[in-house]
Amino acid sequence: MMPFTKVRIIRCCRTLTAVSLLLTVAPTMASAQSLARTRWDSTARDIFKELIEINTSESSGSTLRAAQAMAARLKTAGFPDSDVVVIQNAERKGNLVARLRGTNTSRKPILLLSHLDVVEAKPEDWTLPPFTFTEKDSTFYGRGVADDKDDGAMHLTTILRLRAEGFVPDRDIIVALTADEEGGAANGVEFLLKHHPKLLDAEYAFNEGGGGRVRDGKYLSHDIQASEKKYVDFTLEATNPGGHSSRPTKENAITQLSEALVKVGAFDFPVKLNEITQTYFARSAAITPGDMGVAMKALAKNPGDAKAIAMLSSDPSYNSQLRSTCVATMLEGGHANNALPQRARANVNCRILPDATTEEVQQMLERVIGNPKVKVSTDRAARNSPPSPLTRELMREIERVTSEMWPGVPVIPTMSTGATDGVYLRNAGIPVYGVTGFFYTETGAHGMNERIPQKAFFEGIEFTYRLVKRVAARIPVS
Repeated sequence: MMPFTKVRIIRCCRTLTAVSLLLTVAPTMASAQSLARTRWDSTARDIFKELIEINTSESSGSTLRAAQAMAARLKTAGFPDSDVVVIQNAERKGNLVARLRGTNTSRKPILLLSHLDVVEAKPEDWTLPPFTFTEKDSTFYGRGVADDKDDGAMHLTTILRLRAEGFVPDRDIIVALTADEEGGAANGVEFLLKHHPKLLDAEYAFNEGGGGRVRDGKYLSHDIQASEKKYVDFTLEATNPGGHSSRPTKENAITQLSEALVKVGAFDFPVKLNEITQTYFARSAAITPGDMGVAMKALAKNPGDAKAIAMLSSDPSYNSQLRSTCVATMLEGGHANNALPQRARANVNCRILPDATTEEVQQMLERVIGNPKVKVSTDRAARNSPPSPLTRELMREIERVTSEMWPGVPVIPTMSTGATDGVYLRNAGIPVYGVTGFFYTETGAHGMNERIPQKAFFEGIEFTYRLVKRVAARIPVS
């Protein structure tokens, strides 16, 4: 046994150390918790934390484990087993489909869709641990906080809150958290539509892809994704008999391929606006300062305005809204340092407009390259992705809730230049709208230290709760 004085000294030191640690941690924790204004903010944060800390990457993670964890939460909250389904569609791949029952079976359900999987995140590439939910400087960090576990936490919180409040919708509300949106061979939405179509059958779906635009802390617009570009990869390949590098010829596979890629890089596809993009530029003109705003207004009036097109094309984001785009993303060639290349190959990734076809784009690339010795091919055509109609009733409700929460912020439809799982639903005849209520700036999605502001996350939780309650009510909520 230690002498009494020594024990007291050690205890005092431990107490001081503990107090010191609390003082160090307290500001961060207090800042994090102060933004959780309600019980449901706290619930959303807890769900979010659990999702982030389950690794769901392709190489080593498990969406099955995440789906099971979320199913357990719903069952603990009183959802019957029959309304909480986990479906495994490959090793470590799982999908959760939950349902809050409504009273009117003649009305099709509303589907709230998000994906569980995340892109790879190597700890050595981050300054924070990617699969730890970190709260720092009023910001949430972790792989998937922006893409797309924020939506998953939001959707689950919405049905948990509605059920706890005793709200009985006029139609079913379905929440689906699925696998392999980011890649892999076991896409959950595609699998469910093929093997369990009734689980996802809905009048329309809310999905990722939309969100608020912010500039210098000011909320500019609430963008609703109603369309998205189609994805297709082309292989450009030049071949040659080759030979000894000491006797070069003009027929060189690498040179031919290089010339083709330079032409593709310099080429701009024709401008073609649709209902979504024309409305996007028309409404964005009022919130965009300077020459760019002037160009948007001019383009909306005259899609052939060359000066406006040149101005908007100088911005990569606006340029991608104007036209189909193709860009070289991977390159390989040759087989030895001292041999003429027998083969050179490049991948050209294209994001094409909803009404464009793979064949049209391939023919355009072939014309631009103008060299039959460079073969253009693809092993998979772009999946069709028809725009979703801007239904007046739905848009009115989105505008109403947006106005309640952020007076004066306009709702603007937009076309995503990236791809989401909405493409599978749209092909199945289910309109999809990217609507979240999240006003994020740069999030680092797919990159290092992925992050979102806490305030914006909690605002999105409240927005989605209000919107879903309105569109699912037997009597419109006043």
